[in-house]
Amino acid sequence: MKLRNITYSVVAGVLSLGAVSCNDFLDRAAEDTYNVNNFYQNDEQCYMGVNYIYNSPWYDFQRGFIKIGEVMSGNMYWGSSPYLNLTVNGTDTDLINMSYSLWAVIGHCNTVYNNLKNANASEAAKNATMGECLAWKAMAYFFLVRTFGAVPIIHDNSEELASGTYNQKFKVQRADVFEYIVMTLEKAIELLPDKAIQAGRIDRFCAKGLLAKVYLAKAGVDQSGSRNTDDLSKAASYASDVINNSGRSLVPVYSDIFRLANNTSEESLFAWRWSVDGENWTMQNTLQSDLAMSGFDEFGDCWGGWGGPSVDLADAFGVSALDDPSLRNDIDTRRKATMMMVGDKYDYFWQDKGGFDLLRFVYDSDYGVGGPGGSWQCPTGTQNVKHLYGDTYDHELGCGLTPKYMYSQLATHILRLSDVYLVYAEAVLGNNASTSDASALAAFNAVRNRAIPTATPKTSITFDDIWKERRLEFAHEGDRWYDFVRVSWYNPQFAIDQLVNQRRNGYNGFDAVAKGYYESGKWSVNADDTYYDTDTQAPNVTIQSFTLPFPTEDVVFNPNLLADPIHEDVRELYAY
Repeated sequence: MKLRNITYSVVAGVLSLGAVSCNDFLDRAAEDTYNVNNFYQNDEQCYMGVNYIYNSPWYDFQRGFIKIGEVMSGNMYWGSSPYLNLTVNGTDTDLINMSYSLWAVIGHCNTVYNNLKNANASEAAKNATMGECLAWKAMAYFFLVRTFGAVPIIHDNSEELASGTYNQKFKVQRADVFEYIVMTLEKAIELLPDKAIQAGRIDRFCAKGLLAKVYLAKAGVDQSGSRNTDDLSKAASYASDVINNSGRSLVPVYSDIFRLANNTSEESLFAWRWSVDGENWTMQNTLQSDLAMSGFDEFGDCWGGWGGPSVDLADAFGVSALDDPSLRNDIDTRRKATMMMVGDKYDYFWQDKGGFDLLRFVYDSDYGVGGPGGSWQCPTGTQNVKHLYGDTYDHELGCGLTPKYMYSQLATHILRLSDVYLVYAEAVLGNNASTSDASALAAFNAVRNRAIPTATPKTSITFDDIWKERRLEFAHEGDRWYDFVRVSWYNPQFAIDQLVNQRRNGYNGFDAVAKGYYESGKWSVNADDTYYDTDTQAPNVTIQSFTLPFPTEDVVFNPNLLADPIHEDVRELYAY
């Protein structure tokens, strides 16, 4: 945890005024008008003071969390990336930026929370916004403990600076970090309203949904073979409360979740809510640039065509890039909403051009603004879909605002209601081999049957059923690696076996197949010319693989990070 991310956040109350978004959900104050001493004078300013925590401090984590969540987990191909072969070290730029981003979130949340205590506003506004700060702080720690394992606890920035001990902090045992996350969310739940004043803001049920997921992960900490039943029971209880009492429901059509018009849908519990109107870099979503093929929009800011959904993920969906598209067994609607394949067309991209035709885009240089130069780039035979908004017309139609170079308004959903449904099903299953519990089946089938309307509802489910369903439901949403991590805490061999048996490489010669199909309309695969790469070795996976190293310069700054973690009674030491 770098010092600048503690000291920088001490003035977060001032910085927030120049880093809040400017749209219906996130209004903006004039940054040259206020400071900490004369802000927080009414309800509106309390909400405005929290707005930027929904985007800016998360920016560097957002740009890298796909590499941890999806590339490391085997859901996404990314060339020779150390995230693909599990060789990330403490000097990796993305790892450094992601770590610093998470500590910045915590620092900003701490400071704004303390500023709000003395706000000249209604108790309802103060409580709601303080609750939002704590909920986001808990989310940051949840990412930290699942990424780095034992980490230090920074409860109050001012106290850390006053004591001068910020470069002497010890890591705290993983179980204690989880207890700190739980107590932070409990306080958030106490403060937050049942329903937020604006769609897209965090409310009490959003925090309960996160707490359910935290308890599901916590159940495996320091366990062997089976999980803590008390934690599982609490996960089920909180998830049930959200499912039955929040008034929220799943978006009926899966692909609609990820469209601009549904940025603040009922299904979105936690999301980074970006803005194209802000003048400050880090307020915007740039994932389309990192994930889309060159030429996908009009700004020349897309360079993600060489990476894409993995062969193993296609296997999980029951499809193959080498199969004739006209014969593809494509019953799961999440497949097309997650990965583009030969033959796919999208009515929600390039709507001003009659829709987006993938093959034309690749091989017809006169189509749209020009594609990736007439050759298929990603060797897995697929391309990304999630986190893309399309072209300028699509963006304006979706939210009424014009995108810019590397600026999108598309929300990044990091906790959805369907996750709470599957958390509930898994928590009820617990340590059993299977369950026929009616409520668990209802939750599981609601998620599965939305994606596969023709599927016969399950009458019994196992862990493997839920494990696969989670993969297909949340693919490319930055979560899959963290499923491996939590399972590795109590059943490491299962997690290791899953990873080493994946098909993480690409196909040789795929471009010739796709181009031939475009030109002739006939599908032909010559096994001598087009085949899966078996020469590149699978990554070496050990129990140590599930904990990433701290940034090297952090360890130099604070050598205590190399020491064994200490136990802290967090409920005794820290209070809100």
